[in-house]
Amino acid sequence: MQFLWAFIIGGLICVIGQILMDAVKLTPAHTMSTLVVAGAVADAFGLYDPLIKFAGAGASVPITSFGNSLVHGALSELERDGWIGVVTGIFEITSAGISSAIIFSFLAALIVRPKG
Repeated sequence: MQFLWAFIIGGLICVIGQILMDAVKLTPAHTMSTLVVAGAVADAFGLYDPLIKFAGAGASVPITSFGNSLVHGALSELERDGWIGVVTGIFEITSAGISSAIIFSFLAALIVRPKG
């Protein structure tokens, strides 16, 4: 049953993104930014962690989870280290994902040879 809920919740997040691009005519970059902010706002209100517990990878894999991680890290480090923790907490939790994106993008550029 957990796989079904992961599929449904992850699919709904993707459907929302597709609707933003098709009906609202947002660019992919604007859609991605909107979904990151939506995940951040959901975490700020304490709604995203219960969604991850319920849907598993259906909520932790989409881009909304990145916004959740940003806010989650900032708030946890704010409590521990004060205001400097807001900046350091963001990078502490998301550094692996950001580093992976940079490294794999570089490797893909070496293989594909992009133009422009």
